[in-house]
Amino acid sequence: MRFGYTLMTEQAGPRELVGFAGAAERAGFDFEVMSDHYFPWLEEQGHSPYAWSVLGAVTQSTERVELMTYVTCPIIRYHPAVVAQKAATVQLLSQGRFTLGLGAGENLNEHVTGGGWPPANVRHEMLAEAVHIISDLFDGGHVNFTGDHYRVDSAKLWDLPPVRPAIGVAVSGEQSVARFAPAADVLIAVQPEAGLCRSWDRHRRDAGMSEPGRKVGQLPICWDPDRDAAIKRAHAQFRWFGGGWKVNAELPGPAAFAAATQYVTPEDVAEAIPCGPDTDAIVEAFRPFADAGFTDVALVQIGGDTQDSFLDHARDTVLPALREAYPG
Repeated sequence: MRFGYTLMTEQAGPRELVGFAGAAERAGFDFEVMSDHYFPWLEEQGHSPYAWSVLGAVTQSTERVELMTYVTCPIIRYHPAVVAQKAATVQLLSQGRFTLGLGAGENLNEHVTGGGWPPANVRHEMLAEAVHIISDLFDGGHVNFTGDHYRVDSAKLWDLPPVRPAIGVAVSGEQSVARFAPAADVLIAVQPEAGLCRSWDRHRRDAGMSEPGRKVGQLPICWDPDRDAAIKRAHAQFRWFGGGWKVNAELPGPAAFAAATQYVTPEDVAEAIPCGPDTDAIVEAFRPFADAGFTDVALVQIGGDTQDSFLDHARDTVLPALREAYPG
């Protein structure tokens, strides 16, 4: 298993994120993922810079780690042809270290353009067309496309990287796996469900694809020498996480997430997220991902002002313990 670090745009400003990226590489993380939001989940988080500007700077503040969006929604706020251009540029700047992670998005971020929020089945149709357009543009040459949701008129990526960016897609069930496993390179999921991984591999084999591809998960933790302080911070900033993606995709803003989670207690959060100084608890929280067949998991350290101390601790304690527990 490979271990990643999350550059969470909802809890830190752009300059801080660039600094965290370099520090995470020096700490020994294998890869880094970045969220792509217009709003934070909760007002307590307090940030939401433009991910793609930050990514450009991160390509220059790091040298080794792979980079990835986790995830970009290419269906409303961005047109897929523009997403392809952005991804190709980041791939060039990073010299081949970038994976484009895509998903069907959340109302939280996409409502800002005023076009309304489609139902889930329509969003998946839109995402399938977007993946098709982006993939065609990565192939090079001029692209024309007429679909149910998008049109592309003679688009071409003039700065095309020599190494094609891998495409990852966030999936949550059999329907999305069946649609996207043959069209993408990387599975992305936040729940450690073995069924998703098995189904992903099966659909890729059925499509004649020889490689199962990477499977990337994400695990929130709240490390702190003081467990009570960690629980308080996790409750303040991450209580939204327990709502599940079917709910989280529909709520329109931080006030809605605050209302939806008003009855979530600190004890509820502490039961779901490893909080405090116990490295063994962090290591054990990875086990469901390892057992399910995930190849990569990115940690989210909750709390923008705790990253420096966490990264020092990760270098000295957490990463060595993880590599011992999950070798390879």
